[in-house]
Amino acid sequence: MIYDIALKITYAYEVPVSGGRHMVRVLPLSLPGRQRLIAGSVSCVPTPQERREVVDFFQNPATAIVFRTAHDRLVIRMQARVQVDALPITADFSPRLPELSAVLAASWGLDPDSPHHFTGVSPRLPEVAEIAAYARGVVREGMTVNEIAKALCARIHKDFTYDPKATTVDTTPSAAFKLKRGVCQDFAHVMIVALRSLGIPAGYVSGFLRTIPPPGKERLEGADAMHAWVRYWAGPLTGWVELDPTNDIPAGTDHIVVGHGRDYADVAPVIGILKSYGGQTTEQAVDVIPLVPA
Repeated sequence: MIYDIALKITYAYEVPVSGGRHMVRVLPLSLPGRQRLIAGSVSCVPTPQERREVVDFFQNPATAIVFRTAHDRLVIRMQARVQVDALPITADFSPRLPELSAVLAASWGLDPDSPHHFTGVSPRLPEVAEIAAYARGVVREGMTVNEIAKALCARIHKDFTYDPKATTVDTTPSAAFKLKRGVCQDFAHVMIVALRSLGIPAGYVSGFLRTIPPPGKERLEGADAMHAWVRYWAGPLTGWVELDPTNDIPAGTDHIVVGHGRDYADVAPVIGILKSYGGQTTEQAVDVIPLVPA
């Protein structure tokens, strides 16, 4: 499938701000056998005084921008054309949970895709005893890593309610777990903490999800949004597998990857600092338009 994607993020500041330094991660990745960025660009209004294109440790492209003059509004736009390929369906070659630690120990290397980066705590994801107990509740004797991950994904989808008013971008996994409510970021964070508590390497995927309007309804411009889901390591024969706990589905041709990280902190669309003493509002609009099958 080929998509045209347009993203617009608008920041409106209560009073003019200055000294802004931001890292922008919104451009889709090129991933062999998964998706290909055909063309893409990131633009800003006002024009930053400094701009650099960089690649972070996890091989995510990012745009570093610096503003030295005062401004009361910042608009970041991204446009891209992406080809997303269907992932092959394979047999379950993942190890059973008791075997995983030995399989993981035999996996040498600390490259960006190494499972060893995704086993312990990370900036936003500490250990949470309640989530660990919840994860153990889905495990049955003889289950493989794939079976456990799918069962956990289904349970989170069943037990949690999607509610964009229940949490904020800074809500912790512990708080979201107690609420049993939240958005895709919360669903993903809870599932990652749960998988890691069982010794299963797990990480965060930031990207876009094509949404399909109800029958008889027209698609609304800007109705799509950035999305988050989970990837976990299922051993050397299978590698990384992606699941979407918000929708209880495997990631497929409707999921477009922007970045991989340990948690949201590694792949936040926009992160940075600026000088201000007032408040701000933020708006985001995304269009994911399918063109032709790949």
